[in-house]
Amino acid sequence: MNYQDINAETIDRWIEEGWEWGIPLSHEEYVNATNGKWDVKLTPTKFVPHDWFGKLKGKKILGLASGGGQQMPVFAALGAECTVLDYSEKQIESERIVAQREGYNIRIIRGDMTKRLPFEDGEFDLIFHPVSNCYVKEVKPIWKECFRVLKAGGILLSGVDHYINYIVDDEEKEIVNSLPFDPLTNEEQRKQLEETDCGMQFSHSLEEQIGGQLEAGFTLLDLYEDTNGEGRLHELSIPTFLAMRAIKKVGR
Repeated sequence: MNYQDINAETIDRWIEEGWEWGIPLSHEEYVNATNGKWDVKLTPTKFVPHDWFGKLKGKKILGLASGGGQQMPVFAALGAECTVLDYSEKQIESERIVAQREGYNIRIIRGDMTKRLPFEDGEFDLIFHPVSNCYVKEVKPIWKECFRVLKAGGILLSGVDHYINYIVDDEEKEIVNSLPFDPLTNEEQRKQLEETDCGMQFSHSLEEQIGGQLEAGFTLLDLYEDTNGEGRLHELSIPTFLAMRAIKKVGR
């Protein structure tokens, strides 16, 4: 079993146990979105500014590793033409359930974002990519694929980890790990993940997360930091996540 299969099975299990990011949007929340009352997250606690999206009606949006029936139903309610790609069967199932319940169309694909994305060049106006690339070893190829499938002028909204979570112990009091955190090459780090049922996770430097987007051709427009939402680092207001808004400029 490769590490992506391990992660898909882990996330499916988390959803069965009530994982926060696997609880689909309610009917009431969908109706509110149709009436212009909505918010979505790229990171644990902060809502994405609405002006990061622009007008969504008629826009083609890709939810990259964004399954679960949480964000895509909102975009559909706002009139966007939505596609979602996710590796978790349970997350994909939630997308189908919400779409059928609310009566909107969405293209749903179970796929691995570490592979070439199954889309044409310049197919989308916007990509919504919440925190998830911590579950893959290499992130730069993902940014390059995002650049490829966006139209000129298209927007990439991404949530990524700060890597701080990977250096501390479970109580977030001591630094116990070296970087990069890579369970494929470090047996002790793999053991830590297995003991806490955390799947296969990887730290990524800001050079990979920010620099990787710039290297792919994006221009960074805005960003904000966020915390875990709970735990000692959160209580100390130490940011552990980053949300970014980037554009594929016309002519690139």
